[in-house]
Amino acid sequence: MIQGFSQSTVQCGDVHLSVHRAGKGAPLILLHGYPQNHHCWATVAPTLAEHFDVIIPDLRGYGDSDAPADTPDHTTYSKRQMAADIVAMMDALGLPTAHILGHDRGGRVAYRFALDHPDRIDRLGIIEIVPTGDFWANWDANIAMKAYHWTFLAQPAPLPERMIGADPVGYIDWTLCGWTLAKSLDVFAPDALASYRAQAQDPAHLHAMCADYRAGATFDKDLDDADRAAGRKIKAPLHFLWARSGFPAQTTKPAELWKRWCDDVTDSSCDSGHFVMEENPTSVLDAFVPHFKDR
Repeated sequence: MIQGFSQSTVQCGDVHLSVHRAGKGAPLILLHGYPQNHHCWATVAPTLAEHFDVIIPDLRGYGDSDAPADTPDHTTYSKRQMAADIVAMMDALGLPTAHILGHDRGGRVAYRFALDHPDRIDRLGIIEIVPTGDFWANWDANIAMKAYHWTFLAQPAPLPERMIGADPVGYIDWTLCGWTLAKSLDVFAPDALASYRAQAQDPAHLHAMCADYRAGATFDKDLDDADRAAGRKIKAPLHFLWARSGFPAQTTKPAELWKRWCDDVTDSSCDSGHFVMEENPTSVLDAFVPHFKDR
């Protein structure tokens, strides 16, 4: 549980999502990334709830949400499907529109939501990613070494599931530690770390996390490429926060990549590894409270 938040289970199409909620004001949906869940927002969510009606779902396949089996076309965990889950959640909660802030895989769901459902989003926030197709296009040896999990997790089932399943806690700890600036697990709260470890120990959720990356290497990438070729753009105002020691920083001028996708882009950077909310929560609040209140 996140301090001050209530938890409920919401039927969203063919899955049930676990949803945490607190606060008043304009709705703000927070979408987590891999290999995390709603716990990653615990450092910033109570302060955000002083300004907004904050809604934090566990994405399908993560946390306490359902984790259906993947399909051969890898659409079950596509960002289009995950975005549709969020639309269904908004419908169930009676929310015509909302701000959306996403980190990591949740950022990919967030910008796909903005592209597919432009009438349901007010303002968009992205933390620590560049668009999927652009990230693949910018790969070189350096990025391949740092982001090896993009190709490893996308390998056909059950190879990565079996390899991670041999020592899921060791793999999660290695991943979390390696992506922090301090190369330490100390930035993660004990209950959050326990939750991240537990979901990797569940075969269904481990399969879902791999399926998330299989979608990223196939359906999601192809959809991005088709949208770029068609000239489709995000209409919602977008603020992009990137860590100077994170993944987007490995590409050339990461904010410029977002400006190809959206005409109204602002950005800021901070000293952090990949897990900005836990490593540098002040930077998240400083970047996004003004962005989402400017409406």
